[in-house]
Amino acid sequence: REGATENAAACKDLLENLVERGLDPQRQRLFVIDGSKALRSAINAVFGPHAAVQRCRVHKLRNVVERLPQEQQPQVRSLIRAAWKLGARDGMARLRKLAEWLRADYPDAAGSLLEGMEECFTINRLEVPCSLHRCLATTNLIESSQSGVRMRTRRVCRWRAGMPARWVAAAFLETEKHFRRIMGYKELWALKAILRGEAVITKQEAVA
Repeated sequence: REGATENAAACKDLLENLVERGLDPQRQRLFVIDGSKALRSAINAVFGPHAAVQRCRVHKLRNVVERLPQEQQPQVRSLIRAAWKLGARDGMARLRKLAEWLRADYPDAAGSLLEGMEECFTINRLEVPCSLHRCLATTNLIESSQSGVRMRTRRVCRWRAGMPARWVAAAFLETEKHFRRIMGYKELWALKAILRGEAVITKQEAVA
């Protein structure tokens, strides 16, 4: 869908078009997004306020550390990553303490850390298998495919009416040929069961 990422109407049109093409809006899904408020609002409007949304941790980490002086960045980056490995309650408690420490000297970094913090822990709260965290905690999957489109269309200088959609579709199909399985793909059944509200016993728990 052509439009700015912060255009609420464009984001809603995109999701509504997916529903019109057969995507069931009643089925529970995990939405992995960046900090776009327009996209978050569109998810609420089309799929309901109880949709599971995971915020991209790569974007969040970058937004926080870029508001800090160079010498503070490695420590804060390590503390945030360590918190994300904990359970949702303990992890958020750690980050709130970190935000309190940052607030005195770096209020912008503290505010960025607290903004949308709960949604950075959605996969922890749902108890999604750790093997899936690396791919489901970021928007890298979609950004990787988009980079393939940019690479294949970068030499196009003149865009006529109707060309963008055709070129993008063709570029995505070509990029798709180079897709690989995501890390932890064997545990995707567990994510499906979790979203359906079913109990999940992983292999590690069964052995224990």
